[in-house]
Amino acid sequence: MFQIKKYFVAKKTPIVSLKTKMIAPKDNTKSEGRQFRLVKFFAYASFFVLIIFSFPFSMVISQQAKDILMKSYENYALLLGENLNHQVFQNFVIPVTRRFGYIRLREKEQSEWMDRIVRNTIHSFNIDLVNIYETDEAVIAYSTDPRLIGKKVKETSGYKKAVKGNHSSGLISGGDYLWGLGIDWIGGEKKLRTYIPFRDVDPYTGDKGYVGGVFELIQDLTKEYKSLVKFQYFIFGLSILIMGLIFVALLLIVHNAEMIIEERAKEQRELESQLNHAERLAALGQMVAGVSHEIRNPLGIIRSTAELLGGMPDSTDVQKKLSSVITEESSRLNNIVTEFLDFARPQEPNSQECYLEEIINKNLQFLRPELDKENISVYDNLDGRSLKLRADPQLLYRAFLNIFMNAIQAMENGGSMTVDVAEKKDHYVVSIEDTGYGIRQENLSKIFDPFFSTKDNGTGLGISIVRNIIEGHKGSVWIESKVGDTPGQYGTGTKVFIKLPKG
Repeated sequence: MFQIKKYFVAKKTPIVSLKTKMIAPKDNTKSEGRQFRLVKFFAYASFFVLIIFSFPFSMVISQQAKDILMKSYENYALLLGENLNHQVFQNFVIPVTRRFGYIRLREKEQSEWMDRIVRNTIHSFNIDLVNIYETDEAVIAYSTDPRLIGKKVKETSGYKKAVKGNHSSGLISGGDYLWGLGIDWIGGEKKLRTYIPFRDVDPYTGDKGYVGGVFELIQDLTKEYKSLVKFQYFIFGLSILIMGLIFVALLLIVHNAEMIIEERAKEQRELESQLNHAERLAALGQMVAGVSHEIRNPLGIIRSTAELLGGMPDSTDVQKKLSSVITEESSRLNNIVTEFLDFARPQEPNSQECYLEEIINKNLQFLRPELDKENISVYDNLDGRSLKLRADPQLLYRAFLNIFMNAIQAMENGGSMTVDVAEKKDHYVVSIEDTGYGIRQENLSKIFDPFFSTKDNGTGLGISIVRNIIEGHKGSVWIESKVGDTPGQYGTGTKVFIKLPKG
């Protein structure tokens, strides 16, 4: 007991040291998680920022288009106003003054004369309404809509500018804005009202005189404005679509980052598990090596003494029988100690060219009496195959022997065992499947742990030794198993996979 305690105490310092070293990866995982959450927040925040900025962007573009449209129609109205000013003065004011000596548009003849001149001037132009204001009385002296003649002038800022000799334009909107944000609904009339001063013109020099009245021109822009509103919606929709695509791209990047972080976390957990397993193995290895060494020496003395006592001439039958039991049990204990030592100090493979099918067949031939006794059938795909590899045939023989023995012990009432070897480019994959009870899921994850066994008389080192041997050959071993639905049900069983490199 003193020796065992000594080995446990000796191992305490390395265990604490190893656990201290393992703290850093955990902190790195948390740091990566925080970075990932930051990237995810950035993706969603970017999407909302882009959406918010896409709205004013579309508004600026559409407003520029509206301003261009307004300016072009304002210039159009000014040119028409200049022409109308010239036509009215030359073809109405001068002739009417000469003929009647005065201008009075309330008289039918003068009114019809003015109407004819105005309509001939605006013919084929996109003009919805023309009003001529008389500035002295501040009334509508003429209108293409007779119902407006004689009505009092609404002295708007545009009218006042025209009276002072300056022109001005403004939009008359018959529709509402969407949510008060400046986005127009598709619908409603849109008209441009332009005030132009009416001046006397010198017939000889063309110079303009004082303001004698005001022209009001109203143009219908409903059709053109609808096109602009559609363009505005198109720009806004296109902006949202582009932002959506950018957001999807960001989400894909975030998803990819999430997968990478998850893979790293998984690798981290696997590495920690391997380090913990290696730590336990190192502790057990030191303990087992020391204990086995201390047991083996007195065990050899006990066995040789028992053999000596049993071989003495004056030994009775009872003494000889007891001596035989002691010798037999000493041999059994020696085998267990040897197994412990094999686990504690795994042998370095003595690699040489050998054949995998010969190693497996040698095992099956050795186990043939036991297979026949347990009524177990064996199926394999080894006939006529040459599976050359570079390995230690003695160690591989022991590894396969352990696996075959476990399969036989799992089939207490007979069954079948299938050995399949798949040849890949640079390695072999050997699968050994039995039809035994199988291994429960909660035990499957512990099957490679040292001293873990589901058998009453097992040491729990067989599979651990198998893994040590296979990993010593740069290979790997894993197990798949399914337990029957009811106790004692066969046909489910266990499948052991062994991957071995060819060279």
